[in-house]
Amino acid sequence: MRSKIPLNNGQNTVKIAVQCAVQTALAWHSPGLIAGVDEAGRGPLAGPVVAAAVILDENNPIAGLADSKKLTAKTRERLYDEIRAKAVCCSIAEATVEEIDRLNILQATMLAMRRAVEGLRLKPHLVLVDGNRLPVLSIRAEAIVKGDAKIAAISAASILAKVHRDRWCADFHEQYPVYGFATHKGYGTAVHLAALRAHGACPQHRTSFRPVAEVI
Repeated sequence: MRSKIPLNNGQNTVKIAVQCAVQTALAWHSPGLIAGVDEAGRGPLAGPVVAAAVILDENNPIAGLADSKKLTAKTRERLYDEIRAKAVCCSIAEATVEEIDRLNILQATMLAMRRAVEGLRLKPHLVLVDGNRLPVLSIRAEAIVKGDAKIAAISAASILAKVHRDRWCADFHEQYPVYGFATHKGYGTAVHLAALRAHGACPQHRTSFRPVAEVI
């Protein structure tokens, strides 16, 4: 019996991006566990980039899964707890600021995704990754453009990654309140840029990002 990928939009087909180029309609896969993978924190000027991998239990569905960016913070927090409670297994991983500056943000993101998949206590048969690029994995993987809005497991991964990184920002705000991390989450807002100019960079700022490099 073949297994069907749980979709968020109720459709029976999705567009799968293969090796950043070809897209094929592919709704059915051979039996096995399917993991969804997504990241949070590629754009900010500070902090780690976070990735999560989630294998959902099709017999224990979670209502309300969606792209984490479309959900309120309160809803994300509630779903975070529900995902952790109901998923077959899940894993959250990071690539550090040092790794971001050494590798570049794209390669650091791929590293965090690989760590998240490798951190799953069960090995999936297939990994579905949000976006159009894939980390290097020993497991069959497919990239899905806007997958966080289409595939429930990717939506769940996006929520775990987003909440984890937002909590990191809140904790780091306690150490460096002058930057306002609890509010802007590390993104290059006017308030954040003004704080950078006034106070310089802190240890968690990404020196490979131009706005940070300019104040060093």
